[in-house]
Amino acid sequence: MELIKVIIFLVIGFIVLIKSSDMFVEAISSIAAHFKMSKMMIALTAAAFGTCAPELAISFTSMASNAGDIALSNVMGSNIANILLIIGLGACITPIKVKNNVIKKELPILVIVTSLFSLSILVHFISTGTLTLNRVDGVLYLCLFLMFMFYIVSVIRVKKGIFEKNTPKYSMLKSIIYLIVCCILIVIASDVVVINAKELAKILNVTTKIVTMTFVVIGTSLPELTLTVIASRKKEFDIALGNIIGTNIFNIGVVLGLPLMIFGGFTSSTFNLIDILFVLISALVFYMFAKNDKVLSKIEGLLMIILCVVYYFFVFTI
Repeated sequence: MELIKVIIFLVIGFIVLIKSSDMFVEAISSIAAHFKMSKMMIALTAAAFGTCAPELAISFTSMASNAGDIALSNVMGSNIANILLIIGLGACITPIKVKNNVIKKELPILVIVTSLFSLSILVHFISTGTLTLNRVDGVLYLCLFLMFMFYIVSVIRVKKGIFEKNTPKYSMLKSIIYLIVCCILIVIASDVVVINAKELAKILNVTTKIVTMTFVVIGTSLPELTLTVIASRKKEFDIALGNIIGTNIFNIGVVLGLPLMIFGGFTSSTFNLIDILFVLISALVFYMFAKNDKVLSKIEGLLMIILCVVYYFFVFTI
């Protein structure tokens, strides 16, 4: 009976998170369109920020309740799933064309940010034998995000006035109201998800890492999945790629970095080198497949999904 109750609350929490995030994306994209930003810039910033709002809320809630494993599992699991599963599915539906600028600039930035993130965790593993993150790591991740935002601002300044026109869905006032309401709903729903994820781990007698890597990651990644699949089917490849690149950088820099700075560090015994390795592999595979012929083919998409399955095999067996 307790298990059914926990699952029901988890489902309700996810539904509110997904619906609120969907409206959040539309509102923030509408605001960005009022400022005449391109589809790629909207995807890298507004859409990415909106679709990872659930991860951010869950990260803050979990760190505040001394459940650092949930925050880290959510970021690592989301970054792996966003590329290997979501981009993989998008490519399986329709081969994704990659612009030269994405290969030369946005994807290398993602690889650099992911590499430094993985290296910082690896250093802790080598020096202490455990995964320990602290405020210094939080500062590093946030600085990486700020560097990314500096790049975005520089692009906007250089290309000012030559962006394509995007029609805002809502007025500025309505967009701001929707934004505020959705933020409140996301925070409340994330609290419900974190509390019940911890309860589910206790009932099933498994680690919070496994529960987060499955139930929470899949639940919070649904906005990215929906946006990427729809964008791929409509051949809006800039939106599909920009959303995932921006989300993964935002996950590392803000979703994990900001709570670390505010609440301090934590030590985890449930993560190992396989987790770190696959976070890095996913970013490198993304870059190499895109650079190969500027198209993410259906075969490459299938290979990404197979890699995701392999990773989750390790999650459940190690």
